[in-house]
Amino acid sequence: MDEAQSLMFEVPWLFKRMPDIVDDLKTESSVMQAATTRECLPYLSGQKNFERNSYGVPKLRREGHVEFLQSWLGDLEPDFVSLDAGRPWIVYWSISGLGMLGYDMKQFKDGVVANVEQCQHPEGGIAGGFGHAAHLATTYATLLSLVSVGDESALDCVNRKTMWQWLGKMKQLDGGFTMCHGGEEDARGAFCAVIILSLLNLPLELPSDSPARVKGDETFLTGLPEWISRCQTYEGGISASPGTEAHGAYTFCALGALCVMGAPYEMINRYLDLDALVSWLTSRQYAPEGGLAGRANKLVDGCYSHWIGGCWALVEAAVRGPDSDGLLGQPSLWHREGLTRYILCCAQADKGGLRDKPSKHPDGYHSCYNLAGLSAAQNVYIFDRSLIGTDDPIQGNGLTAPFKWTNQPFIDVPCEEGDRVSPYHPVFVVPLGKAEAARRYFASKGGF
Repeated sequence: MDEAQSLMFEVPWLFKRMPDIVDDLKTESSVMQAATTRECLPYLSGQKNFERNSYGVPKLRREGHVEFLQSWLGDLEPDFVSLDAGRPWIVYWSISGLGMLGYDMKQFKDGVVANVEQCQHPEGGIAGGFGHAAHLATTYATLLSLVSVGDESALDCVNRKTMWQWLGKMKQLDGGFTMCHGGEEDARGAFCAVIILSLLNLPLELPSDSPARVKGDETFLTGLPEWISRCQTYEGGISASPGTEAHGAYTFCALGALCVMGAPYEMINRYLDLDALVSWLTSRQYAPEGGLAGRANKLVDGCYSHWIGGCWALVEAAVRGPDSDGLLGQPSLWHREGLTRYILCCAQADKGGLRDKPSKHPDGYHSCYNLAGLSAAQNVYIFDRSLIGTDDPIQGNGLTAPFKWTNQPFIDVPCEEGDRVSPYHPVFVVPLGKAEAARRYFASKGGF
C-alpha cells in the first residue's frame, strides 16, 4: 500500500484503542465490557481484511445481505419451530431489510396477503399463526409488511371493523394498552395500537364494549400521553411500564407513540423531560465501538442501532422545534459516524446478514435493525407541517402527525454511494411514502 492509500484508509484514533479511563473495580459487567471492546477493535481499526471504501471502512456487502434475507423467506430449518408464533416478525424483518437494501418487495405481496388471511382472528387483530390468539405485536408486524409490499387490492384483506373492536378491548382504564387479552400492559402496546389506528384510519372513539369506556366520552387516546409520561425513569430513558427500568426498545416505542399523536416538538416536550432523555440516550453510545447499548451497564448490540438510533430522529426534531429545515449546520446530537463504523465494521457477517457483534451469528432481526440504524445515521428526518394540506384526503379520522416527515441525506458519514441504504420512515419504519399511500386509501373508503 502506498502512502496515499495509507492516508486514505487512516482510521481515527477514537476507534483504534481501549478507553483512556477505565474503572479499576472489576465486576462481571466490566469484564464483559472489556472483552467486547477487545473483540471489536480489530474490526474497527482495519486489521480484518475486508474490501474497503475510500474512508477505510468495509463496504456494505449488499448482495450477501440480500441473499441472506431471501433465505429467511423460504423454507426454514426445523429449529425455527420455536419461533412459530413469531412468523409475522420473520416476514417483516426480511422484507424490511430487503427494502432498505433497494430490493423490489412487490413480489412478496401474495405471500403476505395469504398470511393475513390465515392469521386474522375472527374477533379482530392478527395472530402469530393459524389458530393462535391475536396479539398487538404480530398485528403491527403484519400490517407493516402489508403496507410495504401491497397495493390497494392487498390492503383490502384487513378487516378494519373487527380490528377497531378488538383494539377497544386492549385499551385500559389507566390510559395504556395490553398486548393481548389478559396480557401485559407496556409501551409496546401503546405504540402498536396508535400505529394501527393511524395507518388504518380507524375511528378514535372507543367501541361501546371497551373496558376503558366509563364516562362515555373516552377515546383511544384518553390518558395515553400521561401514561407514557409515567414510564420515564429517573435516568431519563423510558421503561416498559411505570416503575421499571429504562430500556432502548421501550424508549423508541414511547417516543413513536407520542409522535403519532402529535408533532414531536409539542408532544415530547410536553410529556417528557427532554434534557434527561437526551442525556440518557447519549450515554447509550460507547467508544471505541461506536455502537449502541439498550440499557445502562449493558453491551453494544446491533439491534439497538435502530431501537436507540431511531430515537434520535424524533428527539432531534423535538429539539429543533417548528419551522426547521434540518440540521442547517448544527451539530448532530449523536455520533452518526461511530454507529456507521460499528455497523459496517463489526455487524456485517462475512457471508451475508448482520449480527449483534462479531462473536454472534447473523439473523433476520439483527439484519433488519442494523440496516434501519444505518438508514438513521445516513439521514436527517424533518417534521414538516406543510406536507399535509387541509383538503388532503389523508386527514381522515385524525392521527395525521406521522404523515408529515421528510428526509435529507446526511453527508458526513464514512459511506460511499454504494454503502447507502434507502431512507425509511422514522416512525413507521417502512419505506417513505408507503404508509402515506395506505392511509390515503383507507381515508378514501370512509367508514368500515
